[in-house]
Amino acid sequence: MNCIFLCLMNCAMYIETVKNSWVGVDGEFLFFSLTGTIKVNSEGAYELAELIRSVKQLVVLTGAGISTESGIPDFRSPGGVWENYRPVTIQEFMADGGARRRYWAYKKDTFPSMSAAEPNAGHLAVGELERRGKLQALITQNIDGLHQEAGNDPSLILELHGTERCVLCLTCGEKYPRELIQERLEAGVEVPLCDGCDGWLKPATISFGQSLSEDVLQQALNEANNCEAMLVIGSSLQVHPAAQLPEIAKRSGAWLGILNRDITPLDYLADWTSRDSAGSILEAAVNMPDEVSQ
Repeated sequence: MNCIFLCLMNCAMYIETVKNSWVGVDGEFLFFSLTGTIKVNSEGAYELAELIRSVKQLVVLTGAGISTESGIPDFRSPGGVWENYRPVTIQEFMADGGARRRYWAYKKDTFPSMSAAEPNAGHLAVGELERRGKLQALITQNIDGLHQEAGNDPSLILELHGTERCVLCLTCGEKYPRELIQERLEAGVEVPLCDGCDGWLKPATISFGQSLSEDVLQQALNEANNCEAMLVIGSSLQVHPAAQLPEIAKRSGAWLGILNRDITPLDYLADWTSRDSAGSILEAAVNMPDEVSQ
């Protein structure tokens, strides 16, 4: 019995020693963390860790690719959202009852997976950048709210495409929790209406054909113009105006890194690119000790 106890104690001490640490294996590194053991390309992780260490702060731009590892499908990939649902433009939504029903049917079907999603290692790594004072601003194309759940200060987050966490009345501006509207949809309501004025309700997201918030866009442009470095995570860089931000940063003299599963139209501008899993390489780079990255 004593032998078993001592063995368990030794195992616990070993786990405590190696968690959040690195072990070299055949030119790559295994990163031991609380979420498991991650094998990453050492050169890419080194370079990103060195950049993070060397700059005062950086701007992060995230797209759907950072949230796919949380189980939220992206829009354009095979099996993505637009393969199963035709987008409804804001003009169609405002003009046609059938379009409003299609729009809310899509929202009803897709909200459960979004509401059940939790921040993954990529979100948590971006949160850690902020805790270390390295995050100048977090610009996101995502509407899932996972950066807030990962601990990022909402005052640093610029949600270019709005948020799914809130529903607005398009007539009087009344706000509703998204969960409340989901309950009404699941109870059989096809097109939810405002309790106060019977106006049409719509999530506080930017639909096709709808203008972005001028204030949010201007803040994002200012951050891109005045950053030392910009790291793009999980964005195809095919949707404007978000796709212009890395170009603006680069023209202003910033270092540019792009971490995305697929090639982007702006890879040729980047100082660093990687096709690695966003979560694994971000967790590795953010947690890499200075003596390893140097």
